[in-house]
Amino acid sequence: MALPVIDRLLTVVVTATLTSAVWIVAGGTIMQHAGLASGFAGVVATTKPAATGVHPAAHAASPARGAQLVIPVRGKGPKDLTDTFTAARAGGARVHDAIDIMADEGTPVIAAAPGRVEKLFLSKPGGNTIYVRSSDGNTMYYYAHLRSYEPGLADGQLVIAGQPLGAVGHTGNASPDGPHLHFAIMRTSPTAKWWETATAINPYPLLVGK
Repeated sequence: MALPVIDRLLTVVVTATLTSAVWIVAGGTIMQHAGLASGFAGVVATTKPAATGVHPAAHAASPARGAQLVIPVRGKGPKDLTDTFTAARAGGARVHDAIDIMADEGTPVIAAAPGRVEKLFLSKPGGNTIYVRSSDGNTMYYYAHLRSYEPGLADGQLVIAGQPLGAVGHTGNASPDGPHLHFAIMRTSPTAKWWETATAINPYPLLVGK
């Protein structure tokens, strides 16, 4: 014999409640499990990050997570950039593994992403260079041929995206007729030193939002 309407409704409610309880005991809601299965983690990110004392901006996404970067030369836009990542260097002996952003001598160089200054280093090919490591330790941003550093910039200093780091120049093996910023991104590991070999990532699509 068919149940009265009110009894059928109560049965549905009780069944749904019990089902939800089973999902929660098993480790989450139905939406959470669907999110994990699809790879969309945004719906399950409920745990707050531990306090570290690092500037909040230093926890922004790294290129490995698909973040768009700030163009690291003030006043330059996507149309000013050229993808020279695979351009030949040293007579074809190697590829560029970076992009050159042409600009007038002295134009401010700014941080493309937040992080910590790993090393200010003077090298023969790069001249005045800066290595900035992302907060997760897995990405190194490299700025080269600077005319000078921003006053007060030092190893270990936290920087935020858009913060001045120095000025465009032609130190190192750059031509005085073409001052520019040589900008590279390298995927590394938290335990790797700043000078150790790392995997180059093309900055161009990250800077132009492609």
